[in-house]
Amino acid sequence: MKHSLIAAAFLLGTGLAAPALQAQETGDDKVLRVCADPNNLPLSNDKGEGFENKIAELLAKDMGYALEYTYFPHRMGFIRMTLKAKHEKLPGRYKCDLIIGVPVGFDMGATIKPYFRSTYAMVYKKGTGLDDVKVPDDLLKLSPEKLKSLKFGVFSQTPPVDWLLRNKLFDQAISYQRQSGDPGAYPGEIVEKDLVAGKVDVAMAWGPIAGYFSRNAKTDDLVTIGFPPENTIKFDYAITMAVRYGEKDWKNKIEETVQRNLPGIQAILTSYGVPLIDEAQASQTAADR
Repeated sequence: MKHSLIAAAFLLGTGLAAPALQAQETGDDKVLRVCADPNNLPLSNDKGEGFENKIAELLAKDMGYALEYTYFPHRMGFIRMTLKAKHEKLPGRYKCDLIIGVPVGFDMGATIKPYFRSTYAMVYKKGTGLDDVKVPDDLLKLSPEKLKSLKFGVFSQTPPVDWLLRNKLFDQAISYQRQSGDPGAYPGEIVEKDLVAGKVDVAMAWGPIAGYFSRNAKTDDLVTIGFPPENTIKFDYAITMAVRYGEKDWKNKIEETVQRNLPGIQAILTSYGVPLIDEAQASQTAADR
């Protein structure tokens, strides 16, 4: 949501000031340089397996550019070490020029129009007494004994925590850190390992994480349910891309390329199990708040 889950993953870092004048115009050498996390599936990894990797490939192909990455974990210092860092071997250039996924409201770079909206989600195993749960609030219809027995895996300071607090279930929560000092740790472990092993009964995470790891876990009996937009707790977030401030032409070029390729981008997201939220539904909910 590392993840934010998504907001926490990308909003940490140092401030991003407007860059000094560059000797070369960004993109004039026909290389798309992307800033990414090396171990942050389903978003990205250094093997090119994440949906942000696939989106970057789609954009580079459309632009006729080569694709290069600068990898650094999505935690404190990410912007300073990537988008703001000067290239060691190419004077006048930066290590990378584009972040594929940041939340709307990201203020450490200039952003384009959002290209998808997702939501937090919950995952459970079939056959554990939860098969009638079709929306998150169905949990509240379980018998008191069953509801009281459940262990909820949840990342600290994320919207599902507020949902648990509102429904007086937080004392049954098992809390996970959004960011770990272990470079080998990843948020999907809450589903892929702990839910599958029975350490938690319901895993709650940012939708792209929940959807991807429930789909790719070594079991086919996991169910993913997104939290719908609502008035009191904000579960859904729009995602955009970021470039450096002051690079208007580059920003416009990225925006035009993304808009041309929206159907292909949506197909990639769907193939990764990302729960997508309809903008009209989200807008109506926001208007009702």
